[in-house]
Amino acid sequence: MRRNSSRSTAYDLDLQRHHHRSIRLKGHDYAQTGAYFITICAQDRVCLFGEVVDGEMRLNEAGKIVHATWEGLPNHYANVVLDSFVVMPNHLHGIVMLHDPNVGVGFKPAPTETAPTICKSPDNATPLPKRYGLPEIVRGFKTFSARGINTLRGTPGTPVWQRNYYEHIIRNDDALNRIRQYIADNPLRWTFDRENPTAINPEPEDAWRI
Repeated sequence: MRRNSSRSTAYDLDLQRHHHRSIRLKGHDYAQTGAYFITICAQDRVCLFGEVVDGEMRLNEAGKIVHATWEGLPNHYANVVLDSFVVMPNHLHGIVMLHDPNVGVGFKPAPTETAPTICKSPDNATPLPKRYGLPEIVRGFKTFSARGINTLRGTPGTPVWQRNYYEHIIRNDDALNRIRQYIADNPLRWTFDRENPTAINPEPEDAWRI
């Protein structure tokens, strides 16, 4: 953890379980300045990335690739700043802060109104760094990490991640701090984690709100 983040098949059932997670907020510009809580799950919730032992996450080689890929996102996307994150056995939780790379960094609650993505300097002459949207960033993370994992295990093209992901727009400092604590405590709560295939009395959806 680090702060700076039709056919009734098993896959179909899991997709239905997370169906609401695939819905982005209508009209919201996911490239504008804001903070977002992200959860990305492994395909079929298979525990690919390591195990939790005595309340601590122990990454295997695939988990280390996931960790390094997430940690490296700011090197590829100029408008990304990472806050707390943790790689779990079959998912990742992280806080992503998007900012204007031409202005500076700092937490600003995500606005509810859509704002234009500006990619030109005031004089319309000098190109400014592109502001990447959250879906594009998550897609890049999935692609890069899956490629590394499939190279490691010799399984080119095999799906590593579910198609969708969960995101929550962080509106204020109180929510930000509660999510940070939830991420920090996630390994300790693994026994009750909803993403744990063997969870005992799974915790409610959005447990960080409690």
